[in-house]
Amino acid sequence: MATTLRKPPVADPATAGGSRPRTGARRYWHLYAAISPFYLLFLCFGLIPVGFSLYVSLHRWDGLGSMEWAGLSQYQYLLGDSDFWTAVGNTIVIWALATFPMIFLAMVTAVMLNSAVRLKNLYRFAYFLPNVTSVVAIAIIFGSVFSTNFGLVNALLQAVGLDQVAWLNTPWGIKIAVATLMTWQWTGYNAIIFLAGLQTIPGELYEAARMDGAGPVQTFFRITLPMMRPVLLFVLVVSTVTGLQSFSEPQVLLQTTSNDSTFAGGPGHAGQTMVLYFFQQTFDNNDFGYGAAVAWGVFLVVVLFSIINWRLVQRRGED
Repeated sequence: MATTLRKPPVADPATAGGSRPRTGARRYWHLYAAISPFYLLFLCFGLIPVGFSLYVSLHRWDGLGSMEWAGLSQYQYLLGDSDFWTAVGNTIVIWALATFPMIFLAMVTAVMLNSAVRLKNLYRFAYFLPNVTSVVAIAIIFGSVFSTNFGLVNALLQAVGLDQVAWLNTPWGIKIAVATLMTWQWTGYNAIIFLAGLQTIPGELYEAARMDGAGPVQTFFRITLPMMRPVLLFVLVVSTVTGLQSFSEPQVLLQTTSNDSTFAGGPGHAGQTMVLYFFQQTFDNNDFGYGAAVAWGVFLVVVLFSIINWRLVQRRGED
């Protein structure tokens, strides 16, 4: 009768030597140690500062002296602060003027890049370059472009027989200038994201559409746009988060300095965004408690608009 040989069981290192089997963190401690630097840095430079800002918002503090308990009075004042709500309105208008044209131009650019045959990498680099360029340098250049007397935009208007516009001295001119800067800065970045989404759409869908007699416009609205909805949602949410936190663009473009807080955002505070108002209250007025309350107000506005945009895009997707 044949004897069946069985392979001896392999000893588990965790139970070797008669010790108890290791479970959870004790068994995989080296893996947790490998990823711990990220969480430690996030705790030190992310979570703790956020919690401290919430704590500061409940106190009156000039940044150096002792804190004085204020409770929710900072938030009560924030709800009735007309300057804050003016900054909220300015931010929303600038965001709308920048985001929707930017998404349209980014989509058109991505479609053109996707159909390009030669020099694709060169075009991608050229369109992405504005996003990696210093915002301060961009703002200085756009300040010259929108200059009243020597700006390129007014020179073009005069060339076609139109009057000059004081772009940086009128409320709507300021908003258009800031929105144009943001559109130019982020169009290429979002075009690259759209391009990545376009390249995931199967080519068989377009071939079937052409065989059915669909034209380019029908193909775009019936195939490309529905398939790009998740990417469009991502771009819209990211654009909302970044656009509602605009700071460097109006700060540099309108030449706002801490020595002249009354001019923050240009004439009439037309370009004063929420984050610029936070900067003014915190570092110009040395009111760190109220500045922290403003920061949390900015956070709630950004979250609210992100949820609204997400719900609108999801509802259209269900329809």
